[in-house]
Amino acid sequence: MSTTPHVPGPGLPDARAALGWMHTARFLTTAAQLNQLPAITVPEIAFVGRSNAGKSTCINTLTQQRQLAFASKKPGRTQHINLFALGKQGVTDAVLADLPGYGYAAVSHSDKQRWQQVMANYLVSRQGLTGIVLLCDPRLGLTELDEALLEVVRPRVEQGLKFLVLLTKADKLTRAEQAKALSIARLQAGGGEVRMFSALKRQGVDEVAQLLWQWAHPAENAPVSEQNQPETQHHQAPQAPE
Repeated sequence: MSTTPHVPGPGLPDARAALGWMHTARFLTTAAQLNQLPAITVPEIAFVGRSNAGKSTCINTLTQQRQLAFASKKPGRTQHINLFALGKQGVTDAVLADLPGYGYAAVSHSDKQRWQQVMANYLVSRQGLTGIVLLCDPRLGLTELDEALLEVVRPRVEQGLKFLVLLTKADKLTRAEQAKALSIARLQAGGGEVRMFSALKRQGVDEVAQLLWQWAHPAENAPVSEQNQPETQHHQAPQAPE
């Protein structure tokens, strides 16, 4: 693992500033159906992944809050979309969306089908969705369900939606195993970025915080010549599948 310090690019905050921004996260709302979610006018970043992939732990580590994201003692039982607002001094400049974990065997087939459809509709049609973080246990790799999710979001990724595959629990792998897992995931990520992450060892925490800040503040990262250009027309999001 490299010990070279990460140097932020133009317009990017250093790791301390990015983590400070993440630490402002606070609960916004929860919803069991898409029509219960409020309309969001700021960038929204969704966290998705199989149950037991470490999604709640990742969110809590990035925000430096122990219980912001709820980790159920029975994986797969949390079946709500939870939104968290980000921004200092009462100003929301981004939202994190924590989607239910999928693929847990103890959940009934009907519940699985319903939530897979809700998640697919969210990922395809949610206005303001700026980026997706797919969490994956590198010891299992991307599963069939993960691949199905990749297919759902591929059209939006091709239109510019940010996408990150986060390989969690990196501390359980050797350096050689990490390198192999990264290589495989990059081939499967469909143009998205891939990073290793360990809440225990804090591996990747700084870099992911900086990346999410960059996703949420695109205007502050653009070169000056681009910032002054007229706003381009946005493509309409694809319609949700029947």
